Amino acid sequence: MTKLPKDTNRLLDNHATLSRRQFLKSAALAAGAGLTLLPGGMLRGANAPSHQLTVALIGVGGRGRAHFGAVKGEKVVALCDVNERAITEAAKVFPTAKRYVDWRRCLDHPGLDAVVCSTTDHTHAFIANWSINRGLHIFLEKPLANSVEEARVVRANYLKHKHKLATQVGMQRHAIPNFDRVREAILDGAVGTLEHVHVWGNRTHSRTAYLPAEGDPPPELHWDLWLGPSPWHPFNPGYIGGCLKWNMHWDFGSWQVGDMGSHTMDLAWNAIDAALPTSAEGQGDPFNPDVVPSALTMTFEHPANPWRPPIKVTWYQGSHKPNSLGGVPTQPGHGALFVGDRASLLADFNQHEFVPRTEAAGMAHYRPRPAAERIAPMGGFQEQWVQACKGDLKTACDFDYSGTMIEQLLLGLVAYRVGKKIQYDGAVGRVTNSPEANALLKREYRPGWTLNG
Repeated sequence: MTKLPKDTNRLLDNHATLSRRQFLKSAALAAGAGLTLLPGGMLRGANAPSHQLTVALIGVGGRGRAHFGAVKGEKVVALCDVNERAITEAAKVFPTAKRYVDWRRCLDHPGLDAVVCSTTDHTHAFIANWSINRGLHIFLEKPLANSVEEARVVRANYLKHKHKLATQVGMQRHAIPNFDRVREAILDGAVGTLEHVHVWGNRTHSRTAYLPAEGDPPPELHWDLWLGPSPWHPFNPGYIGGCLKWNMHWDFGSWQVGDMGSHTMDLAWNAIDAALPTSAEGQGDPFNPDVVPSALTMTFEHPANPWRPPIKVTWYQGSHKPNSLGGVPTQPGHGALFVGDRASLLADFNQHEFVPRTEAAGMAHYRPRPAAERIAPMGGFQEQWVQACKGDLKTACDFDYSGTMIEQLLLGLVAYRVGKKIQYDGAVGRVTNSPEANALLKREYRPGWTLNG
């Protein structure tokens, strides 16, 4: 196996001391942005760390409240939610902010620098893309998208603007130090030559259909705006009260593929330096046009990169979660297994362990890197984004990294729906062996809603 030099880690770049060449390059970039680069690489100007961001919070109930602390030191000037009661509660923390119920109007609030979005999954790509179009930094709760096309559109738009915008998808477990220790171990040859990565989550659901009409929306809830771009469905209170009430329905989410999959696949994605897969296949519960399968297995083939050969990545969901793989008992809940020719690495979010191919060989082939050469801790996840908005724009889970990851997972759902292995050209976003699969790469939106507003 070819090892990468220990000083070439992607995440170390965020913390490395500026060399003279880097300093001069940064100074030139800062000058072009109207900033001054001070000794030590600090910025002075509109994006300096001392500058307060002017922020809009879109989706301020539930998960949205988790971001209040990270932006409380900034200027929160706009609150938006389809539930006016949630806005009233958020206004107790940010009393001077203007109130909106329609995110499209909120994004045109004058003077905004940045957006924090914690809305329903089926609106994420819309709010992300509209924010980029307005030159706004954005922190977006996971998943980044609800279709392959959405993931590609948002990622491509971000890449055109990455020189001036900071983005982060809310995969906050990425800040747990174990993510970096797993990456280091894989790069440093702990499993030998990597062959296959297995990732799983055991959550299940029992829904079989969209919910029937039941009563009227409460007066504080704007149901039409809650539905947003998705097809019309009658109100039912069973949809309200957190993502596990609605994200198993195709029109509203992708169940655990986009939910815990965004967290658990991140544990693998951070370690394998993968781009887009060349194939996908999926098997699970019988197809239901109303709900995403509870039980699901999806497998992807990835081409070689400079430090590893081609590999497979497999996602298991619900009752398809295996109790063991190749004789290795799997972690309960959510976890990953990295299989190599010399050992396996079993991990959950907080810890990992090695399983050598043979007890006799053990782990004698592997020497963990010295503490001084480890990936530096990133600190707070939301705070990293806030500081990136004011500095170098670098975040751990930007729309490039997160975009390819969710595109892979959503492609697996397409393969599941057509019931066969599909071949994928990631350069153009096209399935090459199934016209039916190509048609499923995108969603249909209600009239009046556009992804590129």
